Amino acid sequence: MGSDSDLPVMRAAGGILSQLGVDSELTIVSAHRTPLRMVEYARTAAERGIRVIIAGAGGAAHLPGMVAALTWLPVIGVPVRGSTLDGLDSLLSIVQMPRGVPVATVAIDNAENAGLLAARILALADDALSRKLIAYADARRSDVEARAVALQHNAPEEGMA
Repeated sequence: MGSDSDLPVMRAAGGILSQLGVDSELTIVSAHRTPLRMVEYARTAAERGIRVIIAGAGGAAHLPGMVAALTWLPVIGVPVRGSTLDGLDSLLSIVQMPRGVPVATVAIDNAENAGLLAARILALADDALSRKLIAYADARRSDVEARAVALQHNAPEEGMA
């Protein structure tokens, strides 16, 4: 993440990865304040065993794109809502990458989806993780179905289809 102010958003990526049994690391690497640290982090990520990078940033949000320019690993960008343009500046900075420098981008403040996308990428080579992702999706589906049934039984008649 670009700064510790991104931590409340970015914890969700680590949370879902932990829930799925995927090891992850959480650190601060700023494209603007610590550019040499960013270069070192991105260039050595693969040799340190990292297989997917989730990079969250607000404002100008150059971190995901710069990291993607420095490594061949998949990079997932998380636009973090800032104080000026409600996260739109971050979203556009991350999604509008030049050809040849891909960054997968999730919705503003949606680090949980970034974690799920990273897990899906990793699951391509990990059958056990694939099964965990299927179980996760099944549990989400069952939860929605149970809520729908509960709503039908407990909701007032008017407005219900």
